[in-house]
Amino acid sequence: MKNRYLLSVICVAFVALAPGCKPPEKAVQIRPVVIADGEVDPAVWGKAYPVNYDMWRKTAEPTSPGKSKYKRGFDADGITYDKLSEFPYMALLFSGWGFGVEYNEPRGHANMIKDQLDIDPSRLKAGGVCLTCKTPYAPKLEKEKGLDFYSKSFDEVRSMIPEQHQTLGVACIDCHDNKDMSLRISRGYTLGKALEVIKVDPAKLTHQDMRSLVCAQCHVTYNIPKDAGKSVGVYFPWQGSSWGDISVENIIKQIRNDPSIGEWTQKVTGYKMPFMRHAEFELFSRNSVHWQAGVACADCHMPYTRVGAVKASDHRIMSPLKSDLRACQQCHTESPEWLRNQVTAIQDRTVSLMVRSGYATATAAKLIEKVHELQAAGKTIDKDLYEKAKDFYLEAFFRTLFIGGENSVGFHNPSEALRILGDSTAFAMKSEALLRQALTKAGEIVPIEVNLELEKYLDNRGAKKLMRQTGVEIKDPFNVQEKLVAVQEKPVKVLTK
Repeated sequence: MKNRYLLSVICVAFVALAPGCKPPEKAVQIRPVVIADGEVDPAVWGKAYPVNYDMWRKTAEPTSPGKSKYKRGFDADGITYDKLSEFPYMALLFSGWGFGVEYNEPRGHANMIKDQLDIDPSRLKAGGVCLTCKTPYAPKLEKEKGLDFYSKSFDEVRSMIPEQHQTLGVACIDCHDNKDMSLRISRGYTLGKALEVIKVDPAKLTHQDMRSLVCAQCHVTYNIPKDAGKSVGVYFPWQGSSWGDISVENIIKQIRNDPSIGEWTQKVTGYKMPFMRHAEFELFSRNSVHWQAGVACADCHMPYTRVGAVKASDHRIMSPLKSDLRACQQCHTESPEWLRNQVTAIQDRTVSLMVRSGYATATAAKLIEKVHELQAAGKTIDKDLYEKAKDFYLEAFFRTLFIGGENSVGFHNPSEALRILGDSTAFAMKSEALLRQALTKAGEIVPIEVNLELEKYLDNRGAKKLMRQTGVEIKDPFNVQEKLVAVQEKPVKVLTK
């Protein structure tokens, strides 16, 4: 009887619970968001990947002040940091070029175009080509507009972008395939061609390779060929190099031997010059310790993080210093304090040599200026001495420019950075010695310490900033007198570090 009673209770309980356990009549289908081909708007991608999207949006926010000694970006007060004030020799070496007028530390990826709109207009003279990396619409515009994309003015090309996205920086479509989120090279017309030059087959690239190459679409040095003063393209000077060995020597050889890429005229020397920009990938990939260990750019700048129950690559791309070296501790067992001290020590050494090479190069530039003044006055200068000095000067200039523009302050490849800067200083000193000989032979007495006149170069800049402060239009950013008139009309408060 007891067993029969127990069975009856179980049956009643089962019947009572059955409706709640019964599967639904029709399963609810979870439909993933479909991202259309060519979709640029990050908000649309964000519907499918909200965690990544939220992290990406944080690139618009100020980073933690004080955590990086040299790469401060901008702080919560909106203050950007002026590299020309920090390294005054750059104002002399870049005089005659937009970088000599205003050169600030960049802010986060979300501010790529905003930074360009906010900076002195002389920095945008190259035209629409300046948007090659800055806008996710660049591949489409380059394909549709061709030469017009490069040669038209910056404002004209920006007006071709849908109005709601005219200040949109790098977006999901720049790095990802919309179908499966795999990494892709969207700038085939720049990086794709450069990979061909160094004989790299894109089909054989690994996922880890791609975690560096999507960054290398923009974080490289590049040149802008000209035709009758108009920009006609953009390319990476990787000729003569190979995968893992893109040397500064080969880059300099390429840009010095190509007359089509004289982008500006250096005011102090009068030389028509190419330029070098933020060569992060080239420096990092040239036999650095981390490159040899198989580390990719994303390992350090986009480490995996956990948001709730989700593990994702951190899309708030920034220096590991800003997040207390969390990325480094994926491999290193030392404390964040120890790691930070190591980074700072490397960067201190780099800056020490960079300042030496920069001022040595600036000294040679001022002596070249003196040679030209004497020649203009009819004095004869030893041609052989001058030509050798010029050659050494250019070798010195491009090397100090290479490391000065690279954004890790040497950390991406410490030994290579110090080698390049040491060579730069040596070339500059050789140039100075030859110039002193040439000037002495011409009867000129050269002082032991050459006056660099840095105040002249530092004061003669920032026209757009002054226009904003005074409300007075300044047509010529290099006209000191015009600026002085503007200041007299409406005095401004000058902030210094």
